[in-house]
Amino acid sequence: MDEFLRAHDIPGLAGIDTRALVRRLRDHGVMKGTLLGPDADLDAALEDLRARQLPTDQISQVSTRTAYPSPLGKYNVVLFDFGLKHSILRELDRRGCAVTVVPHDFTANRVRTLSPDGIMLSNGPGDPKSIPQAIDVIRDLQEEYPIFGICMGHQLLSLANGADTYKLRFGHRGFNHPVRDLRTGRIEFTSQNHGYAVDPQSLTGTDLEVTHIEINDETIEGVRNRRTGSFSVQYHPDAAAGPHDAVHLFDDFIDLMRSHRSARAEGKC
Repeated sequence: MDEFLRAHDIPGLAGIDTRALVRRLRDHGVMKGTLLGPDADLDAALEDLRARQLPTDQISQVSTRTAYPSPLGKYNVVLFDFGLKHSILRELDRRGCAVTVVPHDFTANRVRTLSPDGIMLSNGPGDPKSIPQAIDVIRDLQEEYPIFGICMGHQLLSLANGADTYKLRFGHRGFNHPVRDLRTGRIEFTSQNHGYAVDPQSLTGTDLEVTHIEINDETIEGVRNRRTGSFSVQYHPDAAAGPHDAVHLFDDFIDLMRSHRSARAEGKC
């Protein structure tokens, strides 16, 4: 293992009391950390750690630089890449979607030139408020196209509709988070990996309604726009290798695009 990590320039850590680390995080919440060698100057390292500012441009580092297409299909989907997982592409491909993946800073007018049937907002790292231009673009486009947001996309769609987000003390990590669908009462086990959430108090006066709640801490896990039908979830319905309880949400997105296409053909939108 040591040789493998060194070959790929990956830091490793062994021989620590992981239970003590978990207790510290549980007591104090998410915090900065560093890996040090046995001969490190602890006082100097601690001073450096306290002064260090964590990067706020994670999305720009992981988003594609240029737009690229996937094979043709029945529905034309523009997928904003905020750090997307390819499992999203696979789920859309299984449902016959032609997908154009675009950078996080793609403009609304450039989206319109692609004539999409729907827009997807992918997952991604960091604080959703770090990319205000994306929020403006979503706000501009949501009256014209159905939108489905996942994780970061959920937070951005909420911000675009006047809601607010906040940083969780611990964040949600792992693949065993129980989520209740408030419309059906169904409970789904979900994969999650995020440090921010939508503030429930901020939904008052917006067009958003809460559709899903995390059972453990009652944070918002899904919203829907009452007027447009666009929706988003905080977890990963495309989870690979699972759980797959919520993969049906991709079918809901297909249904939304189908309805929007029919309404457009009839001149209703």
